[in-house]
This record gives sequence, C-alpha cells and structure tokens, in this order.
Amino acid sequence: MKKYEVYKNIRKRAVIMGLPISLFALMMTCVIGSLLFIIFSFSFLVILCVFVFNAILYIALTHFTKNPALLHFKRVFPQTISNKKACIAGILKGHSVLK
Repeated sequence: MKKYEVYKNIRKRAVIMGLPISLFALMMTCVIGSLLFIIFSFSFLVILCVFVFNAILYIALTHFTKNPALLHFKRVFPQTISNKKACIAGILKGHSVLK
C-alpha cells in the first residue's frame, strides 16, 4: 500500500522555478515578448541579446526573491496615527501671533 506524506508547508507561498507566481508571470511575459521580437527581427545578434536579457532578468528576479529587503523603501505612512502632537491647541499655543 502506498504511503502519503502530510504537506506541512501550507503557509509558504507558491513558487515556480524559484519565483513567486507574480514574478514568474512577469518572466513568462518577457520570454513571450522576446520570442516575438526574435521572430520579427531575425538576426544572430538579436538572438544573443534576447537570451542574455532573459538570463539577467531571471537572475535579478531570483535575487530579489531571496533578498526582499533590496526593494524595501521608506514607509509613506507612520505605524500609528495620533493627534497628540498635531492638535490645534498645541499648534496655536506655540504660535507667536496669539501670545
């Protein structure tokens, strides 16, 4: 009788070829676009450039997947919003015109 293992990594993201689904879709879109580019402008230099571009794109996407902090930018909004610092009375109290 066949034994089946329990899949315990249910909370991990789905990965295809080392890329999350969205980045894999981006990679496949670039591959299809580069194939169309090769078909309509057929030359040896174009073929080499397209293969190099796709290889560099794949390496960059896997690198960003392994190190997501590379694409982490400064947050636009603060963690908490409080009106203690910016209350109207506090602003007007320090204002020189109202003294």
